[in-house]
Amino acid sequence: MTESGNRITITVKSFATLREVMDAQLRMKVMEGATIRSLFVELCGRYEGLDERLFAGPGTFRDYVNILKNGRNIQFLAGLDTPLEDGDTIAMFPPLAGG
Repeated sequence: MTESGNRITITVKSFATLREVMDAQLRMKVMEGATIRSLFVELCGRYEGLDERLFAGPGTFRDYVNILKNGRNIQFLAGLDTPLEDGDTIAMFPPLAGG
């Protein structure tokens, strides 16, 4: 089986309660052409409990979950279909409670 396409390297950072279920920072190799959606499919398969912390339903982030690509909220880009590029940093912030 031959794999076509190149792999790119990205950095994923998690903050606050997400660190309870996954690494605080990891470097990953993903296929060129990957999107935020495909990244989260891989991450949720790798880290038990991550899916429940991030998503209210299939493809719907919980209120106040913020995903940033290189400091820009993906909601202002292409959402889950935002393409990943070599060297990107993806930061994940869960809902925050305050008082």
